[in-house]
Amino acid sequence: MRLRVIALLAGCVMLAACGKVNQENYAKLYSGMNKAEVENLLGKPTECSGALGMSSCTWGDQVSFISVQYAGDKVIMFSSKGLK
Repeated sequence: MRLRVIALLAGCVMLAACGKVNQENYAKLYSGMNKAEVENLLGKPTECSGALGMSSCTWGDQVSFISVQYAGDKVIMFSSKGLK
């Protein structure tokens, strides 16, 4: 029973994050934004990785996503796929 509740909550969190992965929010991204501004717009990322002051975070899934690359705390590039 407890495992079901945890799985349900995790599913709700993922759906809420996906709701912000859309063309309207993608259009609000710009080079120079800081991580806090991006997370305020898109929510917590689905996945992040990085090294040596560079990082990349992704919101969404394999079908529909927004990917943001950072140098330090600032956006340097961003891309998307399958947004509506």
